[in-house]
Amino acid sequence: MGKLKINIVIAGRPYPLSVNTTQEEEGMRKAALAINQLISKYEQNYAVSDKQDVLAMCALQFASKLEIKALENDTTDTKALEKLNELTKLIVTCLE
Repeated sequence: MGKLKINIVIAGRPYPLSVNTTQEEEGMRKAALAINQLISKYEQNYAVSDKQDVLAMCALQFASKLEIKALENDTTDTKALEKLNELTKLIVTCLE
């Protein structure tokens, strides 16, 4: 299957892209929609006239959400590993 050519519009500007699958296309379109909705929210709620500033604020919000999620996952993974270590110690103790 060849690459699909799509057009994504962000902040009123078209961006021609190539994607590998329809799932990737759907993801790109959903991301563009989320960005455009956030741009509208920032423009309505804050006195920001420069699209560059609005896009920077959007990028910060999306990136921080990813980083926060990664930190939460690290904490969850650490807790799970601690529990596994405790269980391993209990099993070893029982086998001795």
